[in-house]
Amino acid sequence: MAVPDFVLELRERIGHAPLWLSGVTAVVLDDARERVLLIRRADNGAWTPVTGIIDPGEQPAVAAAREALEETGVVIRVARLASTSVTPDIMYENGDRSRYLDLTFECRYVSGAPHPADGEASEVGWYRLDSLPPMTDEMRWRIDTALEDGPARFLPA
Repeated sequence: MAVPDFVLELRERIGHAPLWLSGVTAVVLDDARERVLLIRRADNGAWTPVTGIIDPGEQPAVAAAREALEETGVVIRVARLASTSVTPDIMYENGDRSRYLDLTFECRYVSGAPHPADGEASEVGWYRLDSLPPMTDEMRWRIDTALEDGPARFLPA
């Protein structure tokens, strides 16, 4: 996965110490809300909605739309904040440690042919909500919250 320049600069100063970052998940639905756009991550093969790190000073909804375009070549409209959660501590192969505040957005497809656009995904495609590929409970929870109507959900402590 491409590491943003600001994270590389921070890592030069703090080494592998835990780093708190803000991230977004874009749960992109078709107009009928019957299919979701998923990527297969190139780094670990996991199926997920579009995810990414928010750049310093960037609005989270703007980050969600940017990540969708960068990773899948698809233009989206961000509809609403669906949930917030904190990831478990993540240790990367190089020893870096991070935790993320995730802001999950319900998004709608606008245009573009989905494809692996920037090398962060090995596959991109639409999947029916009743036949999703295997994924973590955390990612499934993010999709489920985007499908619910009402205010944003918060993962219980």
